[in-house]
Amino acid sequence: MNLFPSDVAFTDSVKAVQLRRGSRTQYARMEQGAGWQTCVTSELREFLEELDMFYLGTSSLNGQPYIQYRGGSPGFLKVVDETTLGFADFAGNRQFITLGNLTENPQAFLFLIDYIQRRRVKLWGTARIVEDDPDLLARLRDVAYPARVERAILFSITAWDVNCSQHIHPRLPQADLLTQFQQLREENEMPKTERDRFQAKRRSSL
Repeated sequence: MNLFPSDVAFTDSVKAVQLRRGSRTQYARMEQGAGWQTCVTSELREFLEELDMFYLGTSSLNGQPYIQYRGGSPGFLKVVDETTLGFADFAGNRQFITLGNLTENPQAFLFLIDYIQRRRVKLWGTARIVEDDPDLLARLRDVAYPARVERAILFSITAWDVNCSQHIHPRLPQADLLTQFQQLREENEMPKTERDRFQAKRRSSL
């Protein structure tokens, strides 16, 4: 049984490396203080409402890891209760590696990242497949997203932590890029005098 929530990641071997590398004291203070979260907070809920992609990590019984990209409409990874997240599983390439892994090893990991604001959240826990719960599927389904839902996956949170923003390269989503392209196109179509006034006004507002 873990003494601290972060023990799900900070195993004895990890702590030994932290000790050799000089960071164990820092993380020991973290463990004795607020530590890692184990439930959904308002901050995490708000983060999820804006998220349109994440990475799901699973492993086979013999420890072979696998990471899968998951995408959908903003907020498609939903809060089911204070310790559970869920999402609709869409039809894909039918390799079923994630599903196969979860049938023999429920340990799972979620890596959430916001490239624009350079924020990332790491969640450790377990996951399970749900195929016979129409009410749950209806709750998780997004009727506006054009993909066929085959099942639900529920993720039970063991612990989660907010990672630093270091080394995250900002990336813009397609919708934001299209908006900027449209603005530039409209600006380029303006008469020169009007365009000069528009650009001067924009610079003064910065």
